[in-house]
Amino acid sequence: MSIRRTMSTTASKEWRDYFMSTHFWGPVANWGIPVAALADTQKSPKFISGKMTLALTLYSCIFMRFAYKVQPRNWLLFACHATNATAQTIQGLRFLNYHYGQEKEKTV
Repeated sequence: MSIRRTMSTTASKEWRDYFMSTHFWGPVANWGIPVAALADTQKSPKFISGKMTLALTLYSCIFMRFAYKVQPRNWLLFACHATNATAQTIQGLRFLNYHYGQEKEKTV
């Protein structure tokens, strides 16, 4: 694709309307949630809230369905919530492993 063609595409009214809409900026703002969840995978599992992790996983699953069903489909929102659902599931598994999967060391 030539530079001139790319510039004319990005200068179109449809392109500007997309970047000035909530269809774009809503998902961009939402990316903070999965980014934080991915950063938290490096922290100790003793700080993970099981209830909040479950709530965020369900929240993302519901919004993945919404992003798919809305017309036109919002793939940016879908990708954001798919990433968050994956990150929260990893956090949930870490939580379960830490609290229920390991033998607790007995203190003497």
